[in-house]
Amino acid sequence: MLERLRNNAGLKLLSLAIAVIAWSYLRFTPNPVIATARFTESITVPIVATGLAAGEIAHLGAREATLTVDVPREGGTVSPQLVRAILDLAGRGPGTYNVPVQVVAPKFEVKSLSPTSITLTIERVEERSVPIAVRYTDRNRNVVVTGVQVAPLAATLRAPTSSLVRVAGVVVKVPLPAAPGTFDAMLRPLPIDARGSAVAGITLDPNLVRVRAVFARGSR
Repeated sequence: MLERLRNNAGLKLLSLAIAVIAWSYLRFTPNPVIATARFTESITVPIVATGLAAGEIAHLGAREATLTVDVPREGGTVSPQLVRAILDLAGRGPGTYNVPVQVVAPKFEVKSLSPTSITLTIERVEERSVPIAVRYTDRNRNVVVTGVQVAPLAATLRAPTSSLVRVAGVVVKVPLPAAPGTFDAMLRPLPIDARGSAVAGITLDPNLVRVRAVFARGSR
């Protein structure tokens, strides 16, 4: 029996060595299936317009794009800051266009994109000088206006063409006091349309004007 064990000692050492090598390989060698495994991730990023000429503005039909990207499993999640959705508007003048969305996503494979293109309108941004009128509120007061001064007398409006053509005038609203007296304040001018409603999207310069008014007692 002892002789048989001595004769098999080399074989046992060889078997032990093979077992250690096999364990080390399985323990420290990446699993090729896991190493090549990938997964998809959906992210939403803002759409950015580039290449607009000076004095132009683009009205986009959509502001965000949703992408599905293919990511290596060991790469972790995708940071939206690494992905950009771009509309190249270089060389386009005022008008309506359908522009493809270009995706810049380094190290990631884009599997799907929505929307793939955007319908947009490019307009010129124009300026116009408009006189400032005074509009009085609380007209049921028993006072009359004997003098009013506005400084400056006009405001410069800056806006896309479609917004600027809606402006019929610029007003400042001055409340009538309950008793005779003077009014002196900085007021914000308001662009209005033909119906007297405020027009949004207009930049005014200056954004505040000084209004001084004198009120006397009215006759009943």
